[in-house]
Amino acid sequence: MHSSLADLGVRLPVLAAPMAGGGTTPAMVAAAAKAGGLGFLPGGYRTPDAFAEQLAQVRALGVPFGVNLFAPNPVPADPDDYRRYRAQMQQEADRYGIRVDEIEITEDDDHWRDKLDLLLVEPVPVVSFTFGVPDAAVVAELRAAGTVVAQTVTSAAEALATDADLFVVQASAAGGHSGTLTPDRIPPAVALPELLAEVGAAVRVPLIGAGGVATPEAVAAALAAGATAVAVGTVLLRSDESGASQPHRDALADPARRETVVTRAFTGRPARGLRNEFTDAHTADAPAGYPALHHLTSPLRRAAVQAKDPERVHLWAGTGYRHATAEPAADILTRLAAQQ
Repeated sequence: MHSSLADLGVRLPVLAAPMAGGGTTPAMVAAAAKAGGLGFLPGGYRTPDAFAEQLAQVRALGVPFGVNLFAPNPVPADPDDYRRYRAQMQQEADRYGIRVDEIEITEDDDHWRDKLDLLLVEPVPVVSFTFGVPDAAVVAELRAAGTVVAQTVTSAAEALATDADLFVVQASAAGGHSGTLTPDRIPPAVALPELLAEVGAAVRVPLIGAGGVATPEAVAAALAAGATAVAVGTVLLRSDESGASQPHRDALADPARRETVVTRAFTGRPARGLRNEFTDAHTADAPAGYPALHHLTSPLRRAAVQAKDPERVHLWAGTGYRHATAEPAADILTRLAAQQ
């Protein structure tokens, strides 16, 4: 275990990845620490007040933890493409009796500076970034506050262009959004051990492997390829501490769900999830445009969850989704480290 993690009391090389939008809860972060690992609290999609409330909940537990933020890296939406797609989304929304056809293009930064300020006023042990790269001044501020800085990368080239204390090396098999720094392109399908070897040959920074890790054998393979630890997400989505919606949990266990797809259809940024009617209908013609498409489809997705309709919910899942089980998160994490 790398000293920056070992100094926090981390002894289990299986960490709980941040799953924004509700998947990760303070209870899951606590469970990861209980197992001897580390959990990451996601700041993405939360208001600064809601984020501060969850930070306070985790701090009150007295456990080591990390935080993840979306670093700004917008993909501006083309107005004509957006209007065309908005008309398609209204056809989907009609089944729930809601309106999305008046939602204008929203290009925000997810309250970037406000969330950073929270982490500088009351520093946390580790902060990881995904989607984009914070500027050098931000990294310096965090380090001066005693925070370990981690950056998600999806290639050796991204790692070479980034300054961080740890790299989270995310393979294309990962569920949810890709952390690619070039979201206008779908990342190539490279197995995690191969990607870890490529990044490890390019940089001398400790690596955390992520993407499709759902079995003890996959954990062992990632560690053998050079990772100091792995981060898992999908395999925890059915756990007792998960905040995933019931349609999402049920879909992960549904034997009829036979594959995952990478799609821009829900948010305008590449993300892997279980195939459903929505991905079938819109993956081919969904334009790039993040966060504009995220804001456009959010009311539709919320309505689908309320209606218990999994066919129009973003069922984020990595390729190892079959291994997601309904049991305590600490048990899952401990079992994944069984071969170490």
